Amino acid sequence: MARLAVRPKVWPQRLRRALLGVLGLFGLLLLALGVQHLRLSGGPALGPPVPGGLRLATHNVHYIVTRRDTGLWSLADWRRRKPVLDATFKALAADLVAFQEMESFAGGSGSDENLARDWLLQQNPGYAAAATGPWREFPPTQPILYRRARLELLDQGWFFFSETPEVIYSRTFNGSWPAFAAWAEFRDRRGGTVFRVLNLHLDYSSLDNRRKSVVLIRARLADWRAAGHSMVVLGDFNALAGSALLAPLEAEGLRFVPVPGATYHFDRGLNLFGAIDHVGLGPGLRALRPAAVFRERLGPVWPSDHYPVVVDVTFGD
Repeated sequence: MARLAVRPKVWPQRLRRALLGVLGLFGLLLLALGVQHLRLSGGPALGPPVPGGLRLATHNVHYIVTRRDTGLWSLADWRRRKPVLDATFKALAADLVAFQEMESFAGGSGSDENLARDWLLQQNPGYAAAATGPWREFPPTQPILYRRARLELLDQGWFFFSETPEVIYSRTFNGSWPAFAAWAEFRDRRGGTVFRVLNLHLDYSSLDNRRKSVVLIRARLADWRAAGHSMVVLGDFNALAGSALLAPLEAEGLRFVPVPGATYHFDRGLNLFGAIDHVGLGPGLRALRPAAVFRERLGPVWPSDHYPVVVDVTFGD
């Protein structure tokens, strides 16, 4: 193929000054992002669990594309991340971890294969999985792993963010990909308290979907509260703390534990904006100390593009 001949140009003085100005602004932006990165990297250290408390965590771990052998989020990528995911899970020392995007996606209609879930259960025999089941009956991508010595599973369920929430895999309000909430009911073996955990992942791209999903969630929480259930709502809200999106849930009695700094980091440790992963506590639960975001990388790669959020709680207002 013939190359195009390009005649060298001598840039006018004004254009050179404009370019230098743009480069200067870009440099200031990079500096500001660096400061933001440092500012949002703070917050309390994780530390050991508070004695007598119940440690809860939420972690979006990104799905695995099993039809790809190489590249980002492929099977080869999963093999690099799996020991780091396990090390991170162990470091949390949580009694309960709610996961989002814990899916092995082959591109078909569904599968019972869940590499990340099964790997963590294999490496951590003291835990079991709730909010999961055969894929035709229970969407398997948002399991809740819990410490069997501390918690007893009593019940579980799901509902989709759609006009037909009881129809499994029904598409969201605007017809885009299905999104849902999974829940599990536990009894605390230490004190006998029964409580429900709602694990959600709101649509990342559609604000209208998120708003309508929150309306549906609020209605479910109102029913639970009327029935006397203690409850925790946690997961990937795709909304910043203080967002008007969370207000209906706060009106239903949830108190969101402040989460310091970023929880989504672009799979690069870049902390460019505040938390989008949250923990909301209903009446009857309270945080024993501020939430912690686990930002340590325990290997050559990150376990996912989100950091885990951890909160130690107790029962009683």
